[in-house]
Amino acid sequence: MATQSTNVNFSKGVFRARLDAFFASIGQGFNTYVERRSRVGQIEALNAKSDKELSAMGLRREDIAQHVYRDMFYI
Repeated sequence: MATQSTNVNFSKGVFRARLDAFFASIGQGFNTYVERRSRVGQIEALNAKSDKELSAMGLRREDIAQHVYRDMFYI
């Protein structure tokens, strides 16, 4: 029967670098998530509607951005 042993030594510098890389990758994933949740798609969908459809919703074309971001800004 064969046995095998492996000794792996990480210096503190290597461990910290790997930990930093791990958290950096999480941060990049979070940035991607935030970009995907942007409201550009909602603005484009409203812009694609006719003026009659917007009117039925109580919106004017020039007020679309204000409507989409109404929870973030007081305008």
